[in-house]
Amino acid sequence: MIDRTTLLFALPGFRVLNVTLDPDGGRVVLVESVATDGGCPLCGVMSSRIKERPICRLKDLPHGSVPLRLWVCKRRFLCSEKLCARRSFTEVSDQVPARSRLTTRLRAKVSSAVTATNRAMSEVAADYGVAWWTVHRILVATAVKVLGQAAPTTMIGIDETRARSVRWFFKETGWARSDPWMTSIVDLDPTHPGGIIGLAPGRSGACVEAWMSLQTRKFRDGVAVVAIDPSAPYASGIRRALPQARIVLDHFHLVMLGNKMLTDVRQRVQHEQQSRRGMKVDPAWAHRRLLLRAGNELGPKSLTRLRTVFETDDPTNEISAAWGVKELLAQMLRAHGPNGYSRHETSTRRTRFLAACVDADMPEATRLAATIEKWWPEIEGFLELGNTNARTEGYNRVIKQIKRVACGFRNQDNYERRIMLHSAAHRAA
Repeated sequence: MIDRTTLLFALPGFRVLNVTLDPDGGRVVLVESVATDGGCPLCGVMSSRIKERPICRLKDLPHGSVPLRLWVCKRRFLCSEKLCARRSFTEVSDQVPARSRLTTRLRAKVSSAVTATNRAMSEVAADYGVAWWTVHRILVATAVKVLGQAAPTTMIGIDETRARSVRWFFKETGWARSDPWMTSIVDLDPTHPGGIIGLAPGRSGACVEAWMSLQTRKFRDGVAVVAIDPSAPYASGIRRALPQARIVLDHFHLVMLGNKMLTDVRQRVQHEQQSRRGMKVDPAWAHRRLLLRAGNELGPKSLTRLRTVFETDDPTNEISAAWGVKELLAQMLRAHGPNGYSRHETSTRRTRFLAACVDADMPEATRLAATIEKWWPEIEGFLELGNTNARTEGYNRVIKQIKRVACGFRNQDNYERRIMLHSAAHRAA
């Protein structure tokens, strides 16, 4: 029968022999294994002959706010095989590995506290009474055990995040700027739990190719769709590394381009007409956010305010023309996905949008039309399939939060390890 102290302590495979008080107010718990024998690691013969009972001092999970010290009575057995070169051996267990100063459950708790809950390593080290380097070694060991090749998927998303702040270095040729970026590869397959499956330094097509070259042929051949932002380097790298994959462009960034075009036109018109950026008394500036809202979401009062802006603060009708171009672009992007895509209707809306850009006769609208034409195959991929890069953008927020909690990373390997472990922990949850 298990005694109450052993049951309360709950260290698998061990029973509590004694509990004493330390002079500093803590507790010392003496335990020993419940096993009556052990197997020789050299010959495998079981033995119950005890040579000695040395005491090993380990760290274990804290129990409340009272400091706790774990003393383990590790028995040393004599080998029963006379021909074995190893005369004696020390017993080992899952919770107390050989030559370890931490219990297995403490190591697991420390690893989970950093990866799953995204806490700072220094904070976790202080809570569990271990050194920072101990936490670091636990994370490295966890990464070796957990992280490996990316699992096959049919859909990925690619985006960039800034690895650290801009720095300036003085070289022989003068001051040089260091602007480090990092590319994240995210699993977008709706049937998978998702998560970050890869990180690559830089934000070029070459870094995408380099990362893809490290993956298995099965992984590369299985990718059918790649969602990206309007980035020419990424697109070229994907075409070289994954020639069979279809690239789709995230429509959110296209909407942003339309809004930027409208903002540029408004600022230019106000500067030409009023020689200023804009003031509260100017209707176009006062209702600048209203101009950027989707037209199909405006109520009667908002539409009335919008007409007032066009009638009172748009003498050249350029702002209203830019607003019409922005709305035609949004209308074209609105009908997407397998159930909403129609090749004929898409062609009609595309023609209307391009005609509006030509009729507007503004450099801002012309640049927008050129961008849409350049990326039309990728835009059509989005309209037909409906895939977006929203999940990738969400994980970019997670990456930024990890960096914020750690107050930045000086070591790129540690940075990538923390991100990948955090993602792996959430996939397994």
